[in-house]
Amino acid sequence: MKFTVSVAMSPLEEFTELAGAAEACGFSAVALPDSIFYAERVSVAYPYTPDGSRFWGPETPWADPLVAAAAMGAVTGRIRFYSQVLKLGPRNPVLLARAVASVAALTGNRFELGVGVGWAPEEFEWCGAPYAHRGARVDEAIEVLRLLLGGGMAEYHGGFFDFDRLQMSPAPSGPVPIYVGGHTEAALRRAARLGDGWTSAMIKFDDLRATIDRLAELRAEYGRADEPFELQAVCIDRLGLDGYRQQREIGVTDAIVVPWLLDGTGLDGALRDKKDSLERFADEIITRL
Repeated sequence: MKFTVSVAMSPLEEFTELAGAAEACGFSAVALPDSIFYAERVSVAYPYTPDGSRFWGPETPWADPLVAAAAMGAVTGRIRFYSQVLKLGPRNPVLLARAVASVAALTGNRFELGVGVGWAPEEFEWCGAPYAHRGARVDEAIEVLRLLLGGGMAEYHGGFFDFDRLQMSPAPSGPVPIYVGGHTEAALRRAARLGDGWTSAMIKFDDLRATIDRLAELRAEYGRADEPFELQAVCIDRLGLDGYRQQREIGVTDAIVVPWLLDGTGLDGALRDKKDSLERFADEIITRL
């Protein structure tokens, strides 16, 4: 079982030092969040809180996850980075492929792409993408990304994206894994059909176990039961050594954690305290699991 540290909503000036500390402590990866902008008003509820409210505000710091990965990759040598998750629906996959290939090259193939559809109509519409048919559009976008990141001349003719033969260079020298987020049936089907893994938002253990079982059923349905598949979880009610063992038993391969929050240090807490939490988590959990 691997452990990934999330730097969501931490001050951006801490990112490179946190990445270096996480690498030294034995974490496998850094999870990088995505938010394109904060709309003062949104027309739908946020899907991952009980009351539909957003748990961040207009001043909450967000860095583009690919830019953050490039910066953190420059000061580390082993630890990986993945978006958790990048909102693919509002983005053009051809332009995104160019950026992903660049980050993969600059980090020595240490970047992995976690994607979701996106939830806010405003993010789609104000970025020039249609909100309607967003699921089918994202399915095509994943196909486009895999095609272009695979290297060589490629063309694509779909219902949403259409281009003749082109090539992006350099292509990544190895595959860029694509992890699919979302808790709906449609999202789970997308992950089972098109993804190299599934990545969760905050979720309780019983719901996580049911979701993993459902993903196994869907992967078998799509003939992918024997293929490698990452299960990345932000489980909120099975923590500590015993809790992570229980997560591992139900199939979690990568636990996404924020150790300083577990120790009572806030997102805007002192950097030294966050580093101490990383070291403590490594001593008490990573080395013993």
